[in-house]
Amino acid sequence: MVLNFAHRGSLTEAPENTVAAMKKAIAHGAQGIELDVQLTKDDQLILIHDHHVRRFNKAVKGNVRDYTLAELKRIDIGSSFSEKFAHERLATLEEVLEIIPKEIQLNIEIKNAPIMYENIEVILLACLRHRERTENTIISSFDHQTLVQIQQEEPNIMIGLLLKQQIIKPWQYAQNSCLNVYSIHPDKIHVNQEFIIKCHEAGYKVFPYTVNDIATYEQLSSWGIDGVFSNNPAIFSDR
Repeated sequence: MVLNFAHRGSLTEAPENTVAAMKKAIAHGAQGIELDVQLTKDDQLILIHDHHVRRFNKAVKGNVRDYTLAELKRIDIGSSFSEKFAHERLATLEEVLEIIPKEIQLNIEIKNAPIMYENIEVILLACLRHRERTENTIISSFDHQTLVQIQQEEPNIMIGLLLKQQIIKPWQYAQNSCLNVYSIHPDKIHVNQEFIIKCHEAGYKVFPYTVNDIATYEQLSSWGIDGVFSNNPAIFSDR
């Protein structure tokens, strides 16, 4: 089965990483959902990709880390998407875990660079344990040292190795790391059939990002891809 993740929820239909975007993805029958987490000033887990909110509200200065959860919740981030979503606010991880069914596989990306969030690993795992969501959740990050800390805290959780640049034999890098890697997440432009075959031989699933056109998806599928992260509802909808 090819597992296709709704990237930041259904971000073409609602503001990304919000409760509304997650509801749209669920309504499409998405089997997987990807989301991004950071920490507020008062150490609450908030869903947002950028380290600031200027893409949604140019009037807000500084970074996510400079604001408490209560302060961030007062910021309108939906109007820049559509007036229909003028009420929409940033979501906490707790809020989306309340609405995402447990049978949907989660991929939680820790946005731990360039701003480093001390203790985010412990805080995230405590939330997942409280919600009983450790068994069907992949934790990924471009900061691989963060993944080491996640694994030390929760040895059985699935680890997703996010890769930004093209590296030599990433399957060997994964094998030589101290991580018990479940999946490798490369940029789609770096993936070919050999890449997939070598990762499979090493025991890793391959989930490229961000695959939005059907032609690319079908090519990857013909090569034996395990799944993709996509903004396209036609790809991440129940297929």
